[in-house]
Amino acid sequence: MKKTVIFITIFLFIAMYGCESGGGSDTTASSNGTDNEKGDKPTLTLGITPWTSTVPATEIVKIVLKDMGYEVEGTEADLGVTMAGLSKGDVDIFMDYWDPQHKPYLDEFSDSIDVVSTSYDDAARGIAVPKYMEDVNDVDDLKGKEDIVNNEVLAIEESDPTVEEIPKLIDIYDLDMEMTNSSEAAMLAAAKSKIEKEEPVVLFGWRPHSMFHLLDIKLLTNKNAPEVLTPSTIHVLANQELKDNAPEAYAFLRNWRIPIDDIEDMIIKIDNGENPEEVAQDWIDDNQDKIDEMKNDN
Repeated sequence: MKKTVIFITIFLFIAMYGCESGGGSDTTASSNGTDNEKGDKPTLTLGITPWTSTVPATEIVKIVLKDMGYEVEGTEADLGVTMAGLSKGDVDIFMDYWDPQHKPYLDEFSDSIDVVSTSYDDAARGIAVPKYMEDVNDVDDLKGKEDIVNNEVLAIEESDPTVEEIPKLIDIYDLDMEMTNSSEAAMLAAAKSKIEKEEPVVLFGWRPHSMFHLLDIKLLTNKNAPEVLTPSTIHVLANQELKDNAPEAYAFLRNWRIPIDDIEDMIIKIDNGENPEEVAQDWIDDNQDKIDEMKNDN
């Protein structure tokens, strides 16, 4: 009797263990199947550089991607770190790549970064002065007047490729001037201080930016060296794996396009204290037909 009980106990134990093992496998398979049916999507990381031009498009894309079912994060860093992050896959998307200024970075990482689309083009850049400097309208008009602006062109960080051509322009026009570098905020603060006193000042200017609204400045023409500081084209970049990892997001970004005037209007609103996410949502609400077209993978 004891032997029979022991045998039955062992048999039941083995049977229960087998059922549990089989049940576990079935549960895992079912769980994986459910995940696939849900179409779980990866978390996407957007690179954010410390430029006012980066914010509007990035905020719009964040909202749209979230509406498409993606978790979205942002990581703030300078251009070099952002591009390196894109190459390694730590950053998935960057909305504010400027061509030709940033081309050296893209050349370095071209084997792992895709140029997905063009946001906008004809983004002017160059030497700017206040509009009250009425006798200065071309870079050549600064000749002989260098001392009234302390012989300097105010500019952003020297490490930014955007300003590399300013010394070339100074040499071409044989101006007795030097480029003085600082952050974007410091450059604008210094220019604003001068302009509030209606003193002459020369600074680096570019669109899209609120500086033309804030400071009432003008870009000078560049008749003697039109090949220097040519207008920029702004592109969307992505890590090459985005196309396979998030095909819907990639298809949307491939169709991305926005007018430069819209970007500039949003920059002005944000600089005036409006919430960037709310500004972006307002643009989406006013342009839902365009967003729907971008999301349609033709």
